[in-house]
Amino acid sequence: MVTRIHVEPNAYYDSVALMAVAARVNRVPGVDLAALVMGTTLNLEMLRDSGLGDPALDDVSPNDLVVAVRAVDEGTARAAIQQALEGLQRGAATAPAATPGETRPHTLRTALQRFPGADLVAISVPGPFAPIEAEAALRAGCHVFLFSDNVLLAEEVRLKRLARESGLLLMGPDCGTAFLGGLGLGFANAVRSGPIGIVAAAGSGLQQVASLVDWLGSGISHGIGTGGRDLNAAVGGATVITGIDALAADPQTEVVVLVSKPPAPEVAARVLERAAACGKPVVATFIGRTLAAVPGIIQAGDLTEAARLAVQLATGQAAEIPGVVERQSRIAEERARLNTGQRYLRGLYSGGTLCDEAMALLDPTVGPIWSNIPLDPAYRLANVHRSQEHTFVDLGADEFTIGRPHPMIDQTVRLERLAREAQDRSVAAVLLDVVLGYGAQADPASELAPAIAAARAEAQAEGRHLVVLVALVGTAGDPQGYERQCAALEEAGAIVTPSNAEAAHLAAQLVA
Repeated sequence: MVTRIHVEPNAYYDSVALMAVAARVNRVPGVDLAALVMGTTLNLEMLRDSGLGDPALDDVSPNDLVVAVRAVDEGTARAAIQQALEGLQRGAATAPAATPGETRPHTLRTALQRFPGADLVAISVPGPFAPIEAEAALRAGCHVFLFSDNVLLAEEVRLKRLARESGLLLMGPDCGTAFLGGLGLGFANAVRSGPIGIVAAAGSGLQQVASLVDWLGSGISHGIGTGGRDLNAAVGGATVITGIDALAADPQTEVVVLVSKPPAPEVAARVLERAAACGKPVVATFIGRTLAAVPGIIQAGDLTEAARLAVQLATGQAAEIPGVVERQSRIAEERARLNTGQRYLRGLYSGGTLCDEAMALLDPTVGPIWSNIPLDPAYRLANVHRSQEHTFVDLGADEFTIGRPHPMIDQTVRLERLAREAQDRSVAAVLLDVVLGYGAQADPASELAPAIAAARAEAQAEGRHLVVLVALVGTAGDPQGYERQCAALEEAGAIVTPSNAEAAHLAAQLVA
């Protein structure tokens, strides 16, 4: 193997563009690993940790683009670097052209001068620079969607205090999803407009609830992402509270939904008190935790129940996910085909929130689950690449994405892990989430369906039966084509449901 590094000075590309191109280059024959990153300190450390270190990185600045490739030989490595650069140039070329005689704005200040009516700024720059741009946008009177990660907690606290004082929303940092008046930001699904507003400190959780609301026949007024740290003690729920106030004042919003991983107790109490006083019905789900009852707040046990209750409040009619009875019958048939030694579940997730939800729902029935994001620290995996007993992993966590795109864009790591899990004779079922929408992989089933079919065929050849459960998060309007993705996965033998919670409950019935 040879490693080659190419540095483009002062060439900025946002992380989504870099991940998309890296995903394509990683599939080139002979390429072992390709990474496209901006030259921040953290990114350079990740490259070195993944074996892509080189003296050429010593003088790189955060403004520089780094293309790193490990391949079978020199020619393959250089060709992969050239393909990556051409891919980035093609992406830039497809951007809308400037009006003749105009130049593109190169700073936030000149962009706001060009578009004086703009009131929302989306920021995706390296973490060290993100607070500078976010503060400039806030001081210009704009709401901020802050996609950037690696922002210091102290900076988040400071910026959210400024946003709160200015009556503005700061969504992020590390905010992956938002729906604002029909506009999707980051990883967003094609959901219809409607009367349900969502505030979520969980990106894939927001996508799951919004997609299920669409499935159940209603729609979204706004979906406000906050970044995952918003409900911790230091940040104090600043954006969640601002989001609740915004939805309370919005005439299109009739029902409010709150979604979060377990919050700091004192912050949860403050948030629920504010929500109870908003004047609208409120459904809240704190994944993995049930809080003391609060008058005016309906607590849901999971994301699917939150969506169902919200639609019922908005429409006055009961709402249920279609196909549940058929899938219950199928799981009974699958259980009967398992060998006595097949008793463990393996979860391979691209969404950390969905992984958390599945573990929280399964733990009371199947017992403790090992993970890289465990519910109980005692069950943290010693080696995240090696499963034991019941194991669920968040493949979007840093230890799996060092030098690689996120699994919503590139499934290479998950496909390799699926093949390994299928070889374990003690495994009864593998659970997967597939999150559709803008920004996600264009055709995930084209890679995943053959891998599922191969895993099941290998188990069958050894006298075993392997069950695969897929939570397919998305809507009929998503660019990947929900029905087409579902049909391909089911043809490969998977049981497919739009509800992550239902997939967990089916898995519990399988092995309980």
